[in-house]
Amino acid sequence: MIDKIPLSVAIITKDEADNLPDCLRSVSFAGQVVVVDSGSTDGTVQLASDLGCEVFEVPWRGFGPQKQSAVDRCRHPWILVLDADERIPPETAEVIKGIVEGHDTGAAGYSFPRKNYFQGRWVRHMGWWPDRIVRLFRRGAGRMSEATVHESVQVDGPVAALDVPIEHFTEGRFSKILTKIDHYSTLGAQEAFAEGRRASIGEAVLRAELAFLQNYILRLGFLDGRQGFILSVTDSVNKFFKYAKLSELNRGAKKV
Repeated sequence: MIDKIPLSVAIITKDEADNLPDCLRSVSFAGQVVVVDSGSTDGTVQLASDLGCEVFEVPWRGFGPQKQSAVDRCRHPWILVLDADERIPPETAEVIKGIVEGHDTGAAGYSFPRKNYFQGRWVRHMGWWPDRIVRLFRRGAGRMSEATVHESVQVDGPVAALDVPIEHFTEGRFSKILTKIDHYSTLGAQEAFAEGRRASIGEAVLRAELAFLQNYILRLGFLDGRQGFILSVTDSVNKFFKYAKLSELNRGAKKV
């Protein structure tokens, strides 16, 4: 038996049956795991329940609000926010256990460097390392931002930086990558439109070209080999569709 500590883990899911078991194994020391699902059809809900999670089905409201709905259901004094494709390695687990069990620095929250893996390779350039993120915080001292995409944990109080990583195994299958590009570019365009921003197809092309140049050349993506090239291309494609969709929303607004 693994000794449980007073830590709640908040996870949101949709069709994460492939990723969730490894994620949950990495936080088996947590006293509570909350999974908020938004319409999975691949057995994620039953899997999470069978593995001892507290599962709630909540209609999709955007990344920030969805994760906050998971945080709101956490009961323990400390909360760790994770994505289903992330893992807590053993050395990081030991540091978290020490903090939760009373050996902390008095901080309200903690940030981690995130090791992003793509198609089997740890990506060290293009801003992908150390990719520092705040994920652990005292209950009541932190909450998710309202952003529907590119959400973050906001903490009231000091945040201490830890040296131990969170591991992230980002999607590497091209069919899934294209689906994610469509989803994220739509969310990004909607968010930009709500802020009153405008774009044209010409701007979409320019932003795509600049994104590739920045990632592959200026941020040294070429040092990450084949994976760096693929990631530079996919980010460029994502930028094109985000601003092309924003242009489409702008044109639609003019017709109303």
